[in-house]
Amino acid sequence: MSKEIVVSSDADETRAAVLEDGKVVELYVERPLVHRAAGNIYLGRVENVLPGMQAAFVNIGLERNAFLYVDDADAVIDAEEGNGRRRVRRHRRRPGITELLQEGQSIVVQVVKEPLGTKGARVTTHITLPGRYLVLMPNLDYVGVSRRIAEAAERERLRRIARTIKPAGAGIIVRTVAEGQSEEDLVRDRDFLVRIWDRLRERARTSEPPALLHRDLGLVFRLVRDQFTEDVDRLVVDDREQYDRILELLEAYSPELKKRVHFHRRNMGSAFEAYDLDREIELALRRKVWLPSGGYLVIDQTEAFCIIDVNTGKYVGETSLEETVLRTNLEAAVEIARQLRLRDIGGIIVIDFIDMERASHRQKVLAALEEALRKDRTRTTVLGFTQLGLVEMTRKKVRPGLEAQLQRTCPYCEGTGRVLSEETVAARIRREIRRILRNSDAEAILVEANPRVASLLIGPGGSNLRELERSTGKWVFVRGSAELHVEAMNVKAVGTRAEVEAKACPVREGEILEVQVEEPHVTNPWDGIARVEGYVIDVEGAGTRVGERVRVEITKAFRTFARARLVGTPVTEPGAQAVT
Repeated sequence: MSKEIVVSSDADETRAAVLEDGKVVELYVERPLVHRAAGNIYLGRVENVLPGMQAAFVNIGLERNAFLYVDDADAVIDAEEGNGRRRVRRHRRRPGITELLQEGQSIVVQVVKEPLGTKGARVTTHITLPGRYLVLMPNLDYVGVSRRIAEAAERERLRRIARTIKPAGAGIIVRTVAEGQSEEDLVRDRDFLVRIWDRLRERARTSEPPALLHRDLGLVFRLVRDQFTEDVDRLVVDDREQYDRILELLEAYSPELKKRVHFHRRNMGSAFEAYDLDREIELALRRKVWLPSGGYLVIDQTEAFCIIDVNTGKYVGETSLEETVLRTNLEAAVEIARQLRLRDIGGIIVIDFIDMERASHRQKVLAALEEALRKDRTRTTVLGFTQLGLVEMTRKKVRPGLEAQLQRTCPYCEGTGRVLSEETVAARIRREIRRILRNSDAEAILVEANPRVASLLIGPGGSNLRELERSTGKWVFVRGSAELHVEAMNVKAVGTRAEVEAKACPVREGEILEVQVEEPHVTNPWDGIARVEGYVIDVEGAGTRVGERVRVEITKAFRTFARARLVGTPVTEPGAQAVT
């Protein structure tokens, strides 16, 4: 399997993509104005201790207080005691939160989960400092080796080195990238991490909470530290400064990888443009994902969990329905694993595969999903098929997914993904017109609405408008405006019939105007449609002149639209104004 990392940097954001066999499997976006909190270490102050929740809220200087659960607080580092550390021994009976923390206490915590939505960050007192080859755990006496190192002899060699070099009273985890590295390389990494910890403790001793003690590396250098290993063929960077700094970092850690770093010159566009990754980002934000066979996925995310539905779509198969369903589900299993990584979806995930009669087929699909998920660096747990035939799984949620980073809640639908139908809005506007006219002495009203809603308010031949006038006993004028949202309405005028009619019909018969043909007529493509202040003008013979500025003469003016004929030659200047 070929693997590449592509990094593109601009003044306002840095983007990175991980590609496997030419397919994007992970996307990262980091902006200077949006500070990442996960991995950062803070000196915090305990604001509230909640025995009923066995948790505490800690002020670490972010917008919302961080959440500290009792299981993450059973080894508290107290900045006010001695060298900045106090170990709480594990008891046969797990200590309660009130035995570990008191309000106003200063403690050192690390963010393990970014603030998400209305929730503050989640923190722990189990500090971890990741390096290139090792992870240092200053307050936990432990030795571990990455499970991704499969060879037993190599695991044992690394475990033996780790026991020898680990600092007294602290813990070490050997990372996957350490496979094949010498003891000297690991010692150098350990010394680097110990120096960071010593500086961090000194800052904790001399600072007032809340205070940032240690900021994790930026996006590019986290990728180099955590993912740029021997199995990566190329690391492409289009920023000269970052390119030089990456080479400096590799010179200290893995000089043999320097030859795999490539600088992309921007004279032919960014690195993302060269790999056509902007399109991949656009596809990663869509609800529907097509499969190679013609089937498709529908991905719906909510705050609590994610639902993925599998459909056969355009794929009709070749032999039997069972084989068609199996092939679609197998393709879907692989693509679902990729989409989870690509979109960085976390939490509870429910997958609705197409129903399969055979248990052996269900087992094949489940095995394909688990195999594809092995490439995911984020911890996942597949629980299997439920009695309803759904697959339940979880994926650790550490930070907001790609959707939350690049999109915001729609200000119109407020996250529902739906808007009111034109019929519903038209009915609502009719009620509002009746209410206004019932409480007013005015003879007439002019209302502006989205053109699709306005057409329903007017009705065929003005029938709906006449019925509204009959029920209110007043004159009602309706005008369409493409600038209005489908759910919006504007009351443009209320007053005497003459006053309102003058505003509702901005043209008069015999008047010559310069207008732009916006679209062909819906039922008569020979004619073109223009608008003046939202008022519709049906221009005879202008269906082929869409986009052009033309001179017209108004031949007939009605309450809701006017008819016109072409005169003279096309005009190119923007705007619409009467010719005098």
